[in-house]
Amino acid sequence: MDKIYGFTHYSFFTEMSELATKHNSFDLSLGLPDFDIDERLKSFLKEAVDSNKHHYEPLAGNPLLINNIIAYNAARKNSISLKENEVTVVPCATFALHTALKSILNQGDEVIIIQPSYYTYGPSVVLNGGTPVYYDLDNDLTINWEKFQNCISEKTKAIIVNSPQNPTGTIWKQKDWNQLYELIKHQEIYLISEEIYDTYCYDGIEHYSSFLHPELKNKTFCIFSFGKMFHTSGWKVSYLLASEHLTSKFRCHQQYISYSANAPAQYALAKYLEVFDSCENKKKMQRKRDIFNEMIAFTPLEATKKAEGSVFQIVNFRNVSNTMTDVEFSKWLTVEKGTACLPLSAFYNSRQNSDYVRFSFAKKDELIIQALEHLQKNL
Repeated sequence: MDKIYGFTHYSFFTEMSELATKHNSFDLSLGLPDFDIDERLKSFLKEAVDSNKHHYEPLAGNPLLINNIIAYNAARKNSISLKENEVTVVPCATFALHTALKSILNQGDEVIIIQPSYYTYGPSVVLNGGTPVYYDLDNDLTINWEKFQNCISEKTKAIIVNSPQNPTGTIWKQKDWNQLYELIKHQEIYLISEEIYDTYCYDGIEHYSSFLHPELKNKTFCIFSFGKMFHTSGWKVSYLLASEHLTSKFRCHQQYISYSANAPAQYALAKYLEVFDSCENKKKMQRKRDIFNEMIAFTPLEATKKAEGSVFQIVNFRNVSNTMTDVEFSKWLTVEKGTACLPLSAFYNSRQNSDYVRFSFAKKDELIIQALEHLQKNL
């Protein structure tokens, strides 16, 4: 493994998938769906190509896509009201996070990262001259706000939040955003809110965006992903919500990094938003989550808390082994027991072990069933 800007560069995300392929294991390690996208979305992309949509879109994005993003967000149960200059189409969520940080950080500024978290957060902070400050969730995956407050200093410039969260599946509620605001309202602290699994909130929970908080809205970069919504990560189109002031700062940097996102895909996504049924999308993924949890209950593995959202379920493996690290267990499960997962420690900056592994249920029903039947017989 390589050192990049002081960070250990884990290749677990590719390594575990490659290990699964090598050993012909059921691959539940990555959040990449193995099922096809909607045929209508394919037809809209073909329509875009046939209509000569091959050139740069405006810096803000395809105007039709921006209008349909506004309409889509207004139609949410927790409706988000937007102006045109509060929406920017971007190549991907990682680009949006990196560029948002670039828009606000000065050398030595601190950024609080809530762990476990996606592996790009810390390096993005460092690449932009900042210093990561890590806060670890409690064992029940909740925030202890008194401990969290201790992470805030006079150098704190931003906080990165992910909801629904990868890998834990927890969702921030309105009370959480209120609590966060009370802690930072007297400082110039910005919020990078990655909400890329917003369409996957289960059991009647509705996504509540940071952008709905009247005061946080003015200091928030709120990131969404069409790749996660529509299973089109390779199309490289996401979008950012920010106040007009922060949007202006963001676009000043955006124009020099990646002027615009995939033009044919922007057109196709704009047309698809007009027919997309987010409720149906959510029902399908909740069914997959339920299949996984119903079947894992008949193994020694323990899903102590059912995922509230996202496409991931974390599972305690200590009923199987008290001696293996989570990395060792993940490799053993992949190689010896034919089912691939990821160690939770891969989602921490410096932790070498945990009691948990992460599975993805963004897979065909038959793959989930086959994998869990295999574990039921072999664990």
